[in-house]
Amino acid sequence: MCLAVPSKIIQVDDKMATIDIDGVRRNASLMLLDEVKVGDFVIVHAGFAIHKIDEESALESLRILREAALLMG
Repeated sequence: MCLAVPSKIIQVDDKMATIDIDGVRRNASLMLLDEVKVGDFVIVHAGFAIHKIDEESALESLRILREAALLMG
């Protein structure tokens, strides 16, 4: 199973971004999105930012994912 995870953009370099997911930093391609900037939240799947979302929705989704992880063990 694959999950698309809300992530905060902390650095942009052309069509690549450094993203932060609960303190873990990864690189993600921005080639599928226009007009994203540092501080934006995006949904990342398989290394690609696929959708821009508002901060409130991103934080709520992360809260739910944390709860699900706790329930699983």
